Amino acid sequence: MRRLIALLLFAALGAITAPAHSQSRTYSQPELDALLAPIALYPDPLLSNILEAATYPDDVRQAAAWLRANPQLTGEQAVRAAEPTLWPPSVKALLAFPDLLARMDESPQWTADLGGAFLIQEPQVMETVQGLRYRAQAQGALHSTDQYSVQQQGQAIVVYPVQPQVIYAPYYNPYVVYGPWWWPAYRPVFWRPWHPRPAVFVSTSFFSRPVDWQRRHITRVAPRQVVIQQVGPAAVQHRSNPAYFRQQARPQPRAQAPAPVSVFNHVQQAQFARPIVQQHFVQQHFEPRQIHAPRALPQGGGQRQANQHRGGRG
Repeated sequence: MRRLIALLLFAALGAITAPAHSQSRTYSQPELDALLAPIALYPDPLLSNILEAATYPDDVRQAAAWLRANPQLTGEQAVRAAEPTLWPPSVKALLAFPDLLARMDESPQWTADLGGAFLIQEPQVMETVQGLRYRAQAQGALHSTDQYSVQQQGQAIVVYPVQPQVIYAPYYNPYVVYGPWWWPAYRPVFWRPWHPRPAVFVSTSFFSRPVDWQRRHITRVAPRQVVIQQVGPAAVQHRSNPAYFRQQARPQPRAQAPAPVSVFNHVQQAQFARPIVQQHFVQQHFEPRQIHAPRALPQGGGQRQANQHRGGRG
């Protein structure tokens, strides 16, 4: 009986510690090829958002559920409608591509593995994208079209939309565009094909991170400071801090202070967050007392009052 209890406790402990180990694991090249195969041919602005959004799998799931609940919102309209939410910009950008976001939601393990690989092995991830693009180009599946411009920049193949504000996210089959798959034990995830949709028009609300292919790195744009001031005697100031997502740590509550405080962009955290209100001190103004000069007594009046005072005591 004791041995059974010990085994159960050991199994429970392993289940608790498993996520921490899985987040820090490294992925082999066959695993990276399989993970990147479904998205490597997308244009660089869209690819950077997919990789960044995959590091927030919970937010991807919530965004997909929100989009299902609001099917009337499409394209840029959906991106703008989600502005008040606390999701990172990369997740909001994917709202313009409902089919792609739905497939990421339907493949939670793939999304989590892709985000984990990008966090730990970003140079290898970007190098794998280039290797897959070279394979697709050799197969004749990657070339410039009316929608995309495929160019060679040094040793890198870059893909950009012909019109910067019109981005396509078509479905392609990894088992076709790359030729015969070369890792039998590691195969790409299979997504349900989706029908081609009209071009998605996106304006400046589409958040895009530049890709530095020479350094195999996606450039991190400086966090945007968002300040919301409450009109009234007390001001509430919030600042966004997307670094929280990279650190994956919950902040400790801070004491009230006159300086602005950080509110982190996480939906679950925001549910319990309470704004810290600056103390409003009312400064009291005291009017200085007016000091009047003593009135002059009549001549001899002082001696008369003194005599009366002595007589009263007697």
